[in-house]
Amino acid sequence: MLSAVLIKVYFLPAPSPKSPQGLAEMAVGTSLKSRVPGVDWRKNGRTLVLAISTECHFCKDSTPFYRKLEEQVGKDLKTVAVLPQPVAEAEQYLNGEGVHVDQVEQAAMAGIGVKGTPTMLLVNSAGVVTKVWVGKIQPEREQEVLAALRKG
Repeated sequence: MLSAVLIKVYFLPAPSPKSPQGLAEMAVGTSLKSRVPGVDWRKNGRTLVLAISTECHFCKDSTPFYRKLEEQVGKDLKTVAVLPQPVAEAEQYLNGEGVHVDQVEQAAMAGIGVKGTPTMLLVNSAGVVTKVWVGKIQPEREQEVLAALRKG
């Protein structure tokens, strides 16, 4: 019996934890229609979803880039911030950081399939993810992201 336990613990792969509600990890082609209710994807056209948290230092470090996004592609793209914190707290945080978005929603990150913050999702008018950027965008990649957001 001891041998069986040792084999199970050390040689067999551990079962992977499932996402809440059986949701798959965020990827291109994923539909956000039921994951982020309250967003009118069709009316928005292309939408940039910022999956961030007030408690994430990488999110705070990313705010200058979010302000740059607003300056350079803001009118061509709707922006929705999704945070796990209550909407009022999220709005206060965003205002304090000088980040202006079109809509703020509250959702658990795991509930929408986002494993880490910050994550940016480019979503089409059908509510389907067309691009995913995970983590703080490094300065050498900013132009690449801006170019992808300007296309449309």
